[in-house]
Amino acid sequence: MCASYWEGAKAPRMAAALLDEMLAARREAGLTQAQAQVAERMGTKAPAVTRLENALASGKHSPSLDTLRKYAAATGKRLEIRFVQP
Repeated sequence: MCASYWEGAKAPRMAAALLDEMLAARREAGLTQAQAQVAERMGTKAPAVTRLENALASGKHSPSLDTLRKYAAATGKRLEIRFVQP
């Protein structure tokens, strides 16, 4: 995703909705040690997952599609992106 994706009035809501989906996927996957388990499955370290989640919460980060795919796979999900009518 490019930086412009997050620009505009709806950006904070979109980031919050994405974070909500990510956290729900983590809970549904039963990953009780949170970032550490997701990070291991993503092939990274827990602080990187913590930074990702915190950045989304603050609206200051636009994760790459590759990162989102890895997070989805780590939680037993697949990433799906759609265009919808406003």
